[in-house]
Amino acid sequence: MPSAWLLQPRPIAPPPPPPAATRPSLSRFSFTQIQITDVLKELQNLDPYKSAGLDNLDPLFLKLSAAIVATPITSLFNLSFISSEIPKDWKAAAVIPLFKGGDTLDPNCYRPISILPCLSKVFESQVNKQVTDHLESHRTFSAVQSGFRAGHGCTSDTIKVLNDIITAIDKIQYCAAVFIDLAKAFDSVNHRILIGRLSSLGFSDDCLAWFTNYFADRVQCVKSEGMLSGPLAVSMGVPQGSILGPTLFSVYINDVSHAAGDSLIHLYADDTILYTSGPSLDTVLSNLQTSFNAIQHSFRGLQLLLNASKTKCMLFNRLTSMLFNRLTPDQHHHPGWFRP
Repeated sequence: MPSAWLLQPRPIAPPPPPPAATRPSLSRFSFTQIQITDVLKELQNLDPYKSAGLDNLDPLFLKLSAAIVATPITSLFNLSFISSEIPKDWKAAAVIPLFKGGDTLDPNCYRPISILPCLSKVFESQVNKQVTDHLESHRTFSAVQSGFRAGHGCTSDTIKVLNDIITAIDKIQYCAAVFIDLAKAFDSVNHRILIGRLSSLGFSDDCLAWFTNYFADRVQCVKSEGMLSGPLAVSMGVPQGSILGPTLFSVYINDVSHAAGDSLIHLYADDTILYTSGPSLDTVLSNLQTSFNAIQHSFRGLQLLLNASKTKCMLFNRLTSMLFNRLTPDQHHHPGWFRP
C-alpha cells in the first residue's frame, strides 16, 4: 500500500463572504397569528418538574392555570410579532454548572446548563413550528442535513454514510473520510450573517426585525448553591437551551454542503463527515484534500473554527479500516494533515 497522504494546510486568506442562500426564489415568509388553542395545549403539556427561569414563573403554576392564562399569554405572543420586540426578562438565562468529574476547582470540569424562562420556550415552540413548516415545505434544508429535522436523525445519517462506504468497499475501492468537529459551533454563530441568511430565504422585514431583537440584549447569570452572579452580555451564538437555536443553526450551516465538490458530505448539527472513494488511494486523498480545503474555506466564512483534536481522518478498504495521521493544527489554528 502506498504511504498515506496527509491533508495539507492551505494558505490563510481573509474570510470570504457567506455563501448565497440555498433557494433565493423562496416565497416570502411572515409570522401568522398564534392561536389560543395551540398555546393552551402547550401549557397543558408542560413538564411540572422543570426548573423555573430567572422570572420565577414555575411550569407547574402555568400548567395548572393554563385554561385561565392561555388567552392573555397568546395576546402577549402576538403583540411581540406586531412590535418586533421580546420581553427582556425572556432573554435572560440562568446557567447552572453541572459537575462532570475531576477537579472541582477546574471550570472545564463543569458542563453549563442554561435555563430559560418557561414562557419564552412556549413562545419559541410556536415560532419554531411556523419557521420549520415553511423551510421544510420549500425543501430549504439540504438532503445531507440530518440534524434537528423530523424524519431524520443519527440513524438515518449513519445508515446513509455506511451504505456509501460499504458500496465502495464492495467495488474493491479505497474510501477515505474526514470526521470534522467544530469548536463551540453553537456559541460562535454570527448574528449578522444569520440574519442575512434568513433575509435571503425570503423572511419578511418584520420577521428580520423580530429575529434581530431576539438576539439583542441577551444576558446570562451563573446560579450555584443558591447564589446568583451578575448578568453577562451574550453577543453571539444561538441561545443555549432554546427551542429556536437548533433550527437557526441548521439554517446557518446549511449551504456548507455546496463546498464538498466531488466528495460526499453529511451534516448532523455541528458534526460533519466528508468522504470519497475510488480505485487509487492517491486520487482519493487528492480529491479529499481539495474538498477539505473548500469546506474549511466555507466554515471560515461563517466564522466557525475546526476543533483539531477531535477532527480525524479514516481510511477504509476491504482488509482494514484505520485512523491515520492524527490532525494537528497549523500556526493559524486550522487543522491539516502532513506527510510522515
